[in-house]
Amino acid sequence: MNEPWELSCYTANLVAYLAPEAPAVIEDFADAVRLSVRTDPPEGGTAFAHHTRVDIGADGHGLAYRGATGWTDTRTALEAELRRHGRVLAIGNTRHIPWSPSHEQGETPHWLLIHGHADGKWSVRDDFEALTPHGEQTPWAGLLDDEELRRLLTPLSLLTPEAANRDRYALGRPVDLPDPAGHRWLERAALPPQPDDGALEGIWVHGTVPVLRHVADRICPDPAALDRHADDLWTAARHQRFLLAARPQEPEATAEAVAAWGELPRAIRFALASAERGRPRPALVEKALARVIDAAGRLEPQGEHHDA
Repeated sequence: MNEPWELSCYTANLVAYLAPEAPAVIEDFADAVRLSVRTDPPEGGTAFAHHTRVDIGADGHGLAYRGATGWTDTRTALEAELRRHGRVLAIGNTRHIPWSPSHEQGETPHWLLIHGHADGKWSVRDDFEALTPHGEQTPWAGLLDDEELRRLLTPLSLLTPEAANRDRYALGRPVDLPDPAGHRWLERAALPPQPDDGALEGIWVHGTVPVLRHVADRICPDPAALDRHADDLWTAARHQRFLLAARPQEPEATAEAVAAWGELPRAIRFALASAERGRPRPALVEKALARVIDAAGRLEPQGEHHDA
């Protein structure tokens, strides 16, 4: 499987973070790709989980969010994590990331990989590459001074419920979040035993086809909900196409599933744009979802699965 991999800004940089100690991380991540939703998250709305955890080592250590209200404390913590492990994932703000298509426009959390600090400069990279709903994002790597890094890590003015859910489930399972009003990053730490799917708190739907049926029934009929979750469905499409590239099945069925997943985000964007112009076209999304459900069902037939 060749790059560029169809990952999100979270998972592209998570893979880059893990790669030095896990050369087979891409294969491991392909094995971890799943699609689940929690229908009753504390933040409200619907929470999407796109994979199981791949960051937890044999010693039980994995990633955990940390935060600080001031830059001095943040800088000290980042330096300490670099000394311990040689790299650290930090949470940026797309509004303040010059290479982001959302620069000086929309703001959303965006993971960045810091992998060095010397002579007053931070070594930073961003492996995310995609044509996003907001424009083209290309990978970036370079050196930043303190002020430039601080600006990239500017806290969001408002963390929406959807963005909070994405942060909480970005590692594949729910994790505690620090105050979003401060700077945030992830550190390696000892973790408690991780629950399996059946032990997760809340009401869940697991499996690609059951999740898509839930989306068709509960999200698509509400244009506002579809707008709020358009990025979640775009991310689901990315990860499912990544999985199909890594684990292809029967060629014709795989090609149809790849095409169907690729069309879904486009149909959603077109339908939302039409609705903004006063011309709702829900049938576009209904048709695209039905195509994905049919294609995914032919690859891996699944029954609906709810956990309370």
